[in-house]
Amino acid sequence: MGRAFEYRRAAKEKRWDKMSKIFPKLGKAITIAAKEGGMDPETNAKLRTAINNAKSENMPKDNIEAAIKRAMAKDAADMKEVIYEGKGPHGVMVVVECATDNPVRTVANVKHYFSKLGTGIVPTGSFEFMFSRKAIFEFEKPEMDLEELEMELIDAGLEEMEFDEEQGKVFATGDYTSFGSMSKAFEELKIDIAKANLERVPNSTVEYTEAQLEDIEKMLDKMEDDEDIQATYTNIA
Repeated sequence: MGRAFEYRRAAKEKRWDKMSKIFPKLGKAITIAAKEGGMDPETNAKLRTAINNAKSENMPKDNIEAAIKRAMAKDAADMKEVIYEGKGPHGVMVVVECATDNPVRTVANVKHYFSKLGTGIVPTGSFEFMFSRKAIFEFEKPEMDLEELEMELIDAGLEEMEFDEEQGKVFATGDYTSFGSMSKAFEELKIDIAKANLERVPNSTVEYTEAQLEDIEKMLDKMEDDEDIQATYTNIA
């Protein structure tokens, strides 16, 4: 995964350090998953993943259950997933993933962030070829040998696996189309996944100076303070 992955993870952890911000985002992911595939996590893999991600951030059980119930409520808002793209400070490319019950409000806010702190929004799909969608799983180092585990997961779609000795965590990456098969493989191997996400990884990256990165982070911080914005992805090296 390399330095670019480490930067993205460190930057995300820095920006998502306040529970008051992350819980609403996690709740939306749970609600959308439940609405799409039903309220039973045993038969709804997307919901099961969303719940596991919420638990990994210490989201209370009551909050998780409330998010599931919201999906089935008669007066539940029509939550939609939408994507916007734009250029931020110093030409950085940014893909913004949102979950919203009011796209008009959300697009107005996103346009404001880009126009005020960057150079503006671009048509959706403009950066599609510049990012690859990847399924990324995070879990504690298992008892089984990692080389053996890697061989077991290759048939399920594993592309790369990396062990972070400092954290004691393993990160497994595959194409986004392998999310289901890799999830099933982990279940069969009885490996508990701490976090699992579909992320956008840049196919090529750009180096920025510390001063430029500060400008970029200011925009990303503003975006991720917005409860409608679930995640941001850039081409930062």
